[in-house]
Amino acid sequence: MTPYEVAAAVVDPELRVVTIEELGILRSVEVTDGTAVATITPTYSGCPAMDLIRSEVTAALRRAGWQRVEVVTQLSPPWTTDWITESGRAKLAAAGIAPPGPARTVALGMPRREPPAAPACPRCGAQATGEVSRFGSTPCKSLWRCDRCGEPFEHVKAF
Repeated sequence: MTPYEVAAAVVDPELRVVTIEELGILRSVEVTDGTAVATITPTYSGCPAMDLIRSEVTAALRRAGWQRVEVVTQLSPPWTTDWITESGRAKLAAAGIAPPGPARTVALGMPRREPPAAPACPRCGAQATGEVSRFGSTPCKSLWRCDRCGEPFEHVKAF
């Protein structure tokens, strides 16, 4: 396996159904002078999972034979939910977590995001859903409830 494939297989510690590649956190992995250098971007400033992600990427690359490993955090451009892969979105939905829709940018003097539309229920597909709490089990998710099947579900917030 290439160093990129090794790092890409690391599972996100908060959204355990997707890898860091599927979530769009892994930017690149390059080998420079015998050192595997992985570049990652946090989903948001202050994400508590970043230390664990750095440790897991380092451990995975060392298990694959790379003794010298560096994990670099890149903040610009900032992570966006648009970087979640189609397979990542499908895995989130299959786990009962509503994936974000595409992030839409509108021009009002400066670019900004429109408020996202309510997510469809990942269990029954109904569009009639309501937000219960702006924060779910992690700060990057919110808690919603389906008006049709009555089931609660988490939704990855669009950034």
